Amino acid sequence: MAFVFGLVLGILVGLAIIVLFVRFENHRSKLRSELATTVAAFARMTVEDSRKLLPPQYYPSWVLGWLNSHLEKMWPYINEAASELIKTSAEPILEQYRPVILSSLKFSKFTLGTVAPQFTGVSIIEDGGDSITMELEMQWDGNPSIILAIKTLVGVALPVQVKDIGFTGVFRLIFKPLVDEFPCFGAVCYSLREKKKLDFKLKVVGGDISTLPGISDAIEGTIRDAVEDSITWPVRKIFPILPGDYSDLELKPVGVLEVKLVQAKELTNKDMVGKSDPFARLYIRPLPDRMKRSKTINNDLNPIWNEHFEFIVEDETTQHLVVKVYDDEGLQASELIGCAQVQLTELQPGKVKDVWLKLVKSLDIQRDNKNRGQVHLELLYCPFGMENGFANPFTSNSAMTSLEKALKSGMNGADATESEKEATQKRREVIIRGVLTITIISAEDLPPVDLMGKADPYVVLTLKKSGTKNKTRVVNENLNPVWNQTFDFVVEDGLHDMLILEVWDHDTFGKDYMGRCILTLTRVILEGEYQDSIPLDGAKSGKLNVHLKWNAQPIYRES
Repeated sequence: MAFVFGLVLGILVGLAIIVLFVRFENHRSKLRSELATTVAAFARMTVEDSRKLLPPQYYPSWVLGWLNSHLEKMWPYINEAASELIKTSAEPILEQYRPVILSSLKFSKFTLGTVAPQFTGVSIIEDGGDSITMELEMQWDGNPSIILAIKTLVGVALPVQVKDIGFTGVFRLIFKPLVDEFPCFGAVCYSLREKKKLDFKLKVVGGDISTLPGISDAIEGTIRDAVEDSITWPVRKIFPILPGDYSDLELKPVGVLEVKLVQAKELTNKDMVGKSDPFARLYIRPLPDRMKRSKTINNDLNPIWNEHFEFIVEDETTQHLVVKVYDDEGLQASELIGCAQVQLTELQPGKVKDVWLKLVKSLDIQRDNKNRGQVHLELLYCPFGMENGFANPFTSNSAMTSLEKALKSGMNGADATESEKEATQKRREVIIRGVLTITIISAEDLPPVDLMGKADPYVVLTLKKSGTKNKTRVVNENLNPVWNQTFDFVVEDGLHDMLILEVWDHDTFGKDYMGRCILTLTRVILEGEYQDSIPLDGAKSGKLNVHLKWNAQPIYRES
């Protein structure tokens, strides 16, 4: 982070000249054909194209040459000035992300080495307003001398060397606002917009770090998380150049992502005896206080969580939700089963998206053909300022009747004092309560389980939170049974409950499991009523045809 700080300060004036040169030179001179070609290319760019680095033929080669030659000349001075700055500013960040197995994590030595970074691409994006954005692709295969002094909880001190650093990323510089006085912009902010590669090795000075299980992964994860959240977009650092208020450049929340972690299925078993004990971690930014963890489901490769989490969104165009599923090993470090991510640009604001995500070994690996299981999520992105544009089932007003809204408004009206308003708001929390009516219509293409190639199927309906159960009649010797039976369930907390439909084969002396469907109540709460055909999990074939209807009866609980 501080390295970029030193770099920006060293070449800021030069970059400003380049930015202004590209912006105004086409109006001042038609004789410079190479620059005119560049400006024409910028004018033809679409919004999507502007987010990509331009190929070399669209910008003057002297721009990159100028930057790289001056950076190489300045590098010895940048190295000397920035090394101490990085050391003092990075240690608090490392401490913030320090894993619990370490009691201390500091630098004992830090120099950037003799190899200067190289700029390999440049793009200038004009938004037509009062700012210009420059994006620089930088590559660095450095030879720094970095030694971490770490201490474990048991008091063991280890000097760990960080070596063989390889980095490629795109830095974003925003010059805003544009003004009439030199240097023609009021402030500049920078951020790592895209981290394409970050490789490094850890080595215990005079030893082998692999002999200490968990230490290497913990330190590597700490470094990566610190880089990810201290400088990676949408996080940005602001440098005022001229006096003024630049709060509009600061990082601000733009919305809330509601996530329901429903379940996972067919997880890879990490235990030698028994089955894995899976739990999940979810985050948009890997800050310790923003990461969410689910409960652990013991001895189950098809866990059902049905847990609800909220995440603050700062830039829906670039951020993504990450889900990592682990095997809980108790006192030992948890073992990763697999991970997945969802780009927030894939979500339609105000509309619940139901997704099954394939788990992979690493988010950096493009192809992973091994089956590690899948995770089931329901996602709802709610931008600020759009509350009246759609019904959000996760908010207190979505299931309230007109009478309840009036009562609540009256209780919090002009006659109430501010303290009464605050106390009432804290005491009251809406529970989405109602009656769920479900009709089991039929099933299709059920797998045969009897010796005669038939089955005698029936369906068991279970409301998970309350444990309430019902079941259909048995349809003898039929793989496409029709029931048309309707059941009512009183639901006390619709947002956190779910319906499990299990299909069984009835035998004289027992029963055989055929498959199941797991339904959250989010969709029926939102839509009020729907009919669907749902594939059976745990079966080679088959699906259930069902009809669901929701009759809301909201209540309040005292907190």
